[in-house]
Order: sequence, then C-alpha cells, then structure tokens
Amino acid sequence: MLRILERDAMGRGPLTRREWLRVGGVGLGGLSLAEFFRARAAAAESPAAPTGRAKAVIVLWFSGGVPQHETWDPKPEAPAEIRGEFGAIASRTPGLCVGELMPQTAQLTDKIAVVRTLATGDNAHSSSGYQMLTGVPHIPLSRENALPGKPNDSPSINALVRTLRTSRDALPAAITLPRRLANVGEKVWPGQDAGFLGQSYNPWLLTCDPSSENFDVPGCALPDEIPPLRLDRRLALREQFNRHLDLLARSEPAQRFDSYAGQALELLSGGQARNAFDLHQETEATRERYGRNPFGQSVLLARRLVEAGVSLVQVNWPRLDGKENGGGWDTHEVHSKCLKGWLMPMMDQTYSALIEDLAVRGLLEETVVCWVGEFGHTPKINAKAGRDHWGRVFSIALAGGGIRGGAIYGATDRHAGEARTDVVRPCDYLATVFHCLGYSPDTAVHDVTGRPLPLTRGQVIEPLVA
Repeated sequence: MLRILERDAMGRGPLTRREWLRVGGVGLGGLSLAEFFRARAAAAESPAAPTGRAKAVIVLWFSGGVPQHETWDPKPEAPAEIRGEFGAIASRTPGLCVGELMPQTAQLTDKIAVVRTLATGDNAHSSSGYQMLTGVPHIPLSRENALPGKPNDSPSINALVRTLRTSRDALPAAITLPRRLANVGEKVWPGQDAGFLGQSYNPWLLTCDPSSENFDVPGCALPDEIPPLRLDRRLALREQFNRHLDLLARSEPAQRFDSYAGQALELLSGGQARNAFDLHQETEATRERYGRNPFGQSVLLARRLVEAGVSLVQVNWPRLDGKENGGGWDTHEVHSKCLKGWLMPMMDQTYSALIEDLAVRGLLEETVVCWVGEFGHTPKINAKAGRDHWGRVFSIALAGGGIRGGAIYGATDRHAGEARTDVVRPCDYLATVFHCLGYSPDTAVHDVTGRPLPLTRGQVIEPLVA
C-alpha cells in the first residue's frame, strides 16, 4: 500500500526516502538509477562556474608510473645503466627531445606542454597517487597499501569538478573508467572519491571494457526478469498513476522525482545520454586509430563523453592479463621488454590519436588533456633489468584548453633524478588545470559541515597557460 496517499493533497510535509522509493518501485520496477540521480541533486548547490577557456578535462592516468627517461626527459649522454636501451628523437618543439618509442607523439608536441620537474617526495603507489589525485600530501608519506579514510580524505580532482560543474542530461559531471586504482588484492587507493565533501560528490566509476563487442552502459541493462515489454507496461502504469494524482504531481518533490526518473530512463531506453556510450557510432578507421584494446577504446569513450557534456573523464590504465608486471607501468622487471612490447606503442598510438581527434573536431581548445601517473622511475636500472619507484622528480604533460603548446617547464640533472629548477608540486598541476576551467585556487568549496576550504593550495604554473 502506498503511504504517499496519506499525505496532504497539496504536497505539504516531507516525503520520506522510503515512500519515494515505493513510488520508484511502482513507476520503474525499483530502478536504482532514479535514486542515484535524486541523491546527487540533494547535495548542496554547486557554485556557478565562471567562464573559462576549457569546458572539460580528460585525465589519462598511467598507473604504475611512467619512466621519465624513456618519455619526456631522455638522457642520451648518460651512462647505459641510466639512459636505458632506447635513444631519443627530435620532436616538433625546438629543443625538446622525447623517447624514441614516441614517434607519433613527437609530431604533436607543438600542442603539448611538458613539465619535467613534478615531485611528490613519495615512493609508494597509493600514497603518491593520493597526492597526485588530490594535491595534498599523504600522512605519512611513502605508505604503500594506504586505504581511504581520515586524515587522508581530501577530495579528488574528479569530485572537485563535480562540486563546481552541474550535470548534463543523464550523465554526471565526472566519470572514472575502466577501473578504479588499486594495489594487488584490490586495495583501493585513497583520493579517488569526494572525501570530506560527502558521498554525493563521488565521481561515477564505470568498471568496464569498452573494447568488447557487446560493450554497453555498465549497470544500465534491464534485469532479465524485466523484458522491454514489461518495462513499457510499468511506465504506462506510472503515467496512469500520475494522472490521478494531479495535485501531488504538481508538488516540488514529485516534480524532482519525475526529473530523476527521466534521467535514469534516458540511460535505459537509448536516449542521447546512452548514445554517448555507443562506440559503434564511430567509424572503423577511428576505432582502429585509437587502438582496438581496452585503453584505446576507453580513451575514445572519454572523448565521446566529453562531447556529450561530461566535465571530467579520468581513464585509468587497464590491467592486461598475461603480460609481465600485470601489463602495467610498474616495471620492476624486464623494463625495456614491457616498454617496447606494449606499453609505449599503446600509449603513443592512443595519446596521439586523442590529441589529433580533438584538434580536428575543434575540441582541443576547450578540453584539457592531462598525461599523468603517480610518480616516475629510478634513474638507475636495477639488477632485474627494471626501474623502481621514484617520486623525487618525474614528468607530466598537459595539452589543450588554454595550455601553451610547445612549452617546456623545469629541468632535471644529468640523470633525470633530481630537479635543477622550478620544482612543481601536484597542487600546482591541479591549480593550473582549474585555472584553465576558469577557477582560481582560492575558490571555496564546502565540506559536509559547511566549512569553506580552498579549491587547492597550489599556484598556477603561469608559463604553461596561454
């Protein structure tokens, strides 16, 4: 029995969560997405976004850490145990050489700014990753297998964007895919959620493989016991129910419910939001250009989601079964084999495809592309032909959305092991991204108690912004 009928006909008095869930059960077969959208909107109103050159951000996260020596900061004159097996090649930017395994990216550096002196001072995946995700050092530093929770509950860049930007249609403002960042044993890193902002600002995590032939919106398929015909009947019942409760339907809670239910149905029934996930709408040539693998297709999906209005999409490097070191960038062993065999070719192909595709579509000027990881790798190759963790200095790259292409910031010593000039902190990198979106570092966000806090305590890297 619906207790909703016992309420005042004018809609006065609060409707409990349980009662609205009952309405959702009648209208949508207990559709959980409707509750998701309602909970999201129940959060405090986000501040209006100022006008910024960038409208969106795509974060490419190379979990395991990318070696600076074989990418943006090669040292061809260093001893063999430092420089590694691969040489350096000239790029389109005068004075910038990159690793020889980046031939496609080398032709696009006029659109890319390179930072060679990022430092976390942390050599653990989870705690250094926390700092890169939030801009706040983990307490303590170099704590491996660190888990979410106080005092390390600062919000991720994804969650901060969600507080600043409103959602569009049925899509949230921030999405992470195709997996969350975690150490072996699924020990989830801190710094991937909204932390002290509250759960309603958590980014939407999609665990998926967009390269699979039957890829669909994760978690949005109808249950087997609810075929399309049955859903149609339930929707018809809902319409009849609403027509007989006109007074209630005009109440503010009911109107909000209709909005959330509509958003959920948008994903279920194949509307514009769901179309963003349909990679089959892309040409075969485009899909091949990005790479027919989980990373390539995830990045292609990120471009489609940005086109559909998502403000930030983070693509985490996927696990590759059957490969050494789990197929990731944590190359403690057979470093060169992994780089040449799959890591660098996949990265170079997909990253260059994204930059080119955004430029051709006229989207690069309004989309910041971040090429980052949790740290770099040791200058010296170890006894197992690998490189180990190194947070003292490493490289990242930024492009688009107001970033000055062809810029090179900071310089390292002859072994790429220490910064010689212009040390950059993770909070400075984040401040620069937010600047491109139109927000100053001192923009206030509020924790769950209403306490105002600055967006970031970093400084904008002025030479990188146009």
